[in-house]
Amino acid sequence: MAGSNGRRSMGLMLVLLWLAGMLLGCAPQPVAGLRVGIAYGDRLVRMSDQELGAALDDAVAVGARWVRADLSWASVQADGPDTFQWEGFDRVVAAVEARGLSLLPILGFTPPWARPAGCADKECRPARPEQFAAFARAAAARYAPRGVHTWEVWNEPNLTRSWKPAPDAGAYTVLLRMTGRALRERDPVAYVILGGLAATRTEDGDVSQTEFLQEVSVRGGNRLVDAVGYHPYTYPFLASAVTRWRTAWERMEGVRDSIRSVLIANGTPKLPVWITEFGAPTNGPGAASDGRPGTVGAGVTHVTEQRQALIAEDAVRTAAATPYVAALIWYAERDLGTDRGDNENFFGLRRADGSAKPALGALREAVAALRRRSVW
Repeated sequence: MAGSNGRRSMGLMLVLLWLAGMLLGCAPQPVAGLRVGIAYGDRLVRMSDQELGAALDDAVAVGARWVRADLSWASVQADGPDTFQWEGFDRVVAAVEARGLSLLPILGFTPPWARPAGCADKECRPARPEQFAAFARAAAARYAPRGVHTWEVWNEPNLTRSWKPAPDAGAYTVLLRMTGRALRERDPVAYVILGGLAATRTEDGDVSQTEFLQEVSVRGGNRLVDAVGYHPYTYPFLASAVTRWRTAWERMEGVRDSIRSVLIANGTPKLPVWITEFGAPTNGPGAASDGRPGTVGAGVTHVTEQRQALIAEDAVRTAAATPYVAALIWYAERDLGTDRGDNENFFGLRRADGSAKPALGALREAVAALRRRSVW
């Protein structure tokens, strides 16, 4: 990470280049139709055949055509660099393929034998990026013939909890370069997405999405990918909200320190953004918001189910109207559990018992409206 002087210099450079880009006409480029999907995390590989089918049938029913799921290096090569256990993900690929859906695997999670010394979690960065690239090469060789051509390299690498021991744009760029090369060696049409960046501040070890993207881009990382992944959660606000403080969605563009300003400053104004996670939890330890002004302040950790439904509908409409956004993937299909101590358990379109929330129908109707307007 850059020091405070480096950050001030970077900020000044971004301002100047952002203004130059606007004057030179580096406007957002239209995207040929919005890809809509559902994110399932690491759950699909652990499901029974019946559960797997039901989960993916929700994507079909909603009208989503993309499935985002973890392809865990820690699971596939748990026993060492010379062994592969593809069976769990093979089932996912087959089930996705049978329903005519497209799959976006997230390449991530490091097995114990490949972690840096002293790092004990699967979120540890690979000690040797060439070993991760070898895993990616093997994945492309196995799944490209079955129609898998789109890959996301890691998830939220700008967060300490996701890239341990701490985010490192230089190390991530090395990984991205080796992994992209490996994927394209086995699949010349591989489409590589920079791992979905979390919308955050630079504090407590985390690095803001724009600072991290800038540090990757000055190392050439923006030219190694076909798109940038981003997670602009806005709840309890809508994606379409216009605010004084700028939501994570608004910080894609329209401010000097934005995703777009970084891409323009580094010579890739046409690079699209894939929103590979977006959603809102419907339960948690604090207060719920229904969107009214008196319910959006401190202490709010989640939204009402009706508000979640409105957020889902609005996100599809807003993403479709944003020229440089190529994809919107809703997180998640189903709640992870019922423990109210953690709002992470409640992002689903369905409750943990399988019953549908209003958001399931709202998302279906929003996608159907896109199809009627041929914005697809």
